[in-house]
Amino acid sequence: MIRRMRHRIEYLLIRGLGTLVQILPYQASIYIGSFLGDLAFSLIGVRRKVTLENLKKAFGQSLAEKEVRRIAREAYRNIGRGLVEYAMFPVLKKKLDKLVKFEGLENFDRALTGKKGAVLIAGHFGSWELMGAATSQKGYPIDFLVGEQHNLLVDNLMNEYRQLMGIGIIKMGVATRGVIKALRNNRFVAMLSDQDAGKDGTMVNFFGYPASTPKGPAAFVLKTEAPIIMGFIIRQDNGRQKIIFEEPIYIRKSKNKNDDIRNLTQAYTSLLEEYIRKYPDHWFWPHRRWKSTIKTMTDVK
Repeated sequence: MIRRMRHRIEYLLIRGLGTLVQILPYQASIYIGSFLGDLAFSLIGVRRKVTLENLKKAFGQSLAEKEVRRIAREAYRNIGRGLVEYAMFPVLKKKLDKLVKFEGLENFDRALTGKKGAVLIAGHFGSWELMGAATSQKGYPIDFLVGEQHNLLVDNLMNEYRQLMGIGIIKMGVATRGVIKALRNNRFVAMLSDQDAGKDGTMVNFFGYPASTPKGPAAFVLKTEAPIIMGFIIRQDNGRQKIIFEEPIYIRKSKNKNDDIRNLTQAYTSLLEEYIRKYPDHWFWPHRRWKSTIKTMTDVK
């Protein structure tokens, strides 16, 4: 009963925030997102310690303490902005052409000619939900592979907003069947692959440390021979955003499936790291990315 009540309150708060930002001008809503990020970092301190530790692990002595805190604070602001943009989907649908510009759409078109679809890999980088929505609204057939939130009311609301933008939903419970079917129908399947995968992951190098990473994206590629395309959304100083789609990564199978999975996973993880180094305030640092390998870190660097 208590959990149901808490979930109901969470849902009403989120719905209320969505109603507010949908009636305000875009820049005013983005300001609210920045404020919420500041609140989470400075006053509430949600995973602030984890964030600061992760930044220091990733960049070592190359950043002064003041710069580490500046990047961390701005990362929280970006998280807040991204959440607000997600909540604004119902009113952003007709405004995306003015807010977003694309680079690398020819890589999508090339993948479509192969008739095998593509596995779209993104990280928790920038306004990743907005990137998927804008791509779908551009006319590309895209499905999201999504997990289920503990709060089913919020989970249903999130999927409702995605579907409003023309995004198909593939639930984790039917992931294998749903993803393969979508790829064989020449669709793009988007999935996030930058969080700790525990004992079930494949170990790759990320900022000089071993990081357990989901095998799923590479396994789907091995089974279907679809290419991997990585996407990144970058917030610009003029209030607009730029979405970049990198060149497709195609599989070269060997006789060792595990090696193939690890090599593919390393390829896109290295590209993600490259973008994070350029735009460190765009990534989701509060996640315990090296949780499964924390004991071995000192042996790697």
